[in-house]
Amino acid sequence: MSAPDAVVVGSGPNGLAAAVILARAGLDVELYEAADELGGGLRSKALFRDDIVHDVCAAVHPMAAASRFFRAFDPAARGVDLLLPEISYAHPLDGGRAGLAHHSLDATCERLGPDGPRWRALMAPLLDRSRALVDLMLSDQRHPPTDPAVPFLLAGRVLRHGTPLAGRQFTGPEAAALLAGVAAHVVGPMPTPASAAVGLLLGHLAHGTGWPVVRGGSGALARALADDFTAHGGRVHTGRRITDLREFHRSRAVLLDVGPKEFLRIAAPRLPARYRRALAAFRYGPGAAKVDYLLSGPVPWANPEVGRAATVHLGGSHTEVFRQETLVSRGVRTDRPFVLVVDPAAADPSRARPGARPLWAYAHVPNGDDTDPVALVTARIEAYAPGFTDTVLASRGVSAAALEHYNPNYVGGDIAAGAMTLTQSLIRPTLRPDPHTTPLPGVYLCSAATPPGPGVHGMPGYYAARSALRHEFGLRRLPSLAPHPPA
Repeated sequence: MSAPDAVVVGSGPNGLAAAVILARAGLDVELYEAADELGGGLRSKALFRDDIVHDVCAAVHPMAAASRFFRAFDPAARGVDLLLPEISYAHPLDGGRAGLAHHSLDATCERLGPDGPRWRALMAPLLDRSRALVDLMLSDQRHPPTDPAVPFLLAGRVLRHGTPLAGRQFTGPEAAALLAGVAAHVVGPMPTPASAAVGLLLGHLAHGTGWPVVRGGSGALARALADDFTAHGGRVHTGRRITDLREFHRSRAVLLDVGPKEFLRIAAPRLPARYRRALAAFRYGPGAAKVDYLLSGPVPWANPEVGRAATVHLGGSHTEVFRQETLVSRGVRTDRPFVLVVDPAAADPSRARPGARPLWAYAHVPNGDDTDPVALVTARIEAYAPGFTDTVLASRGVSAAALEHYNPNYVGGDIAAGAMTLTQSLIRPTLRPDPHTTPLPGVYLCSAATPPGPGVHGMPGYYAARSALRHEFGLRRLPSLAPHPPA
């Protein structure tokens, strides 16, 4: 039997994106996944009741509404609905106060009082150049920006919000907490230029293309990608964990949706010593400890408006967020960690049933922490939603250590697949002219450990596939990703 032209290992959003592009280019492509089902971070499943779907990993998808790959792939045209809540995200504070990032910038500014003009001055210029900003921050970091004004817009804002000056930018607690909460998605010490950049990217999208949830669960997006791949001749192998890269030696291109640790596991004997050392030195960030809940009703937030948001950040004031994130990044476990909560039914009522609805949450904890997080996360939610415990019908905790067993790319529970420091934001996983290539001919990396990093946007797969098509097959033009029947 002849070998395929190309092989993709790993079926997270990046592996699926690469597989779709290669198959649409007319290549014979095979996709291998260690788990019994495709999707990686996009998997959804019933955990407690057959009629209630839970998102196992990613639940909210700002990048799936904004990235270059998904703009071209057009999920909506394939029947995948990205549903926008009226409030993109909320940040409760003590005493029933809360910062509310409405999808409408005007509504957000009105509610922020004296800080409203400051919020508008921060976000409005970014919204005016949103597509160029997204494309810059989700670039392969090897090409000039399409809009030269965007780096200058970012630079001043990053300096103000990514340094000790961050605490002086707003007069009230709500606006400062709103930005700190979204910047905490970097999962690392704060404030830093990296956290500020993430906060500005995700923060402005909250008022632009939004922070959507997928109707019916994130798995619908994975299925759309897999369906397109197989419709164009791709073949899928699940339940196959690759142990030795040499089994694909006859294929012209091998694209790996794996992190440095997994790459070393399957390819170390073939890699140059210097490159092996560089991969072994790759740093990982704090872990995420996940809790899935089945609730009898909506979360009883002290501020009822918080219930209109699909995403809620629990971290207290901006200074508390900074302190807790910095402690966790140093390996210190605390009883007041930053917690991210997603209530998918706030945007997608079909996810709930009478007397039952899913809730998704994770806490930032030290890398490799093996503590069951249910009690910790429940207490954090209860602090801002008195009576929450009484609504819990069932729960399931997954420690940071266990998260790596679920997905080896999440080393120690690091869902960012590598610490998002300033250096590792620019150099992932090692310094190379093309960061998606490796020293092995025809072998490419396309995981979140390569630029532009974590998130459900497909761009590492996009760049790796583009590079492979150019170097291995002489194809310099990417195929159309628009929905259409295969040729």
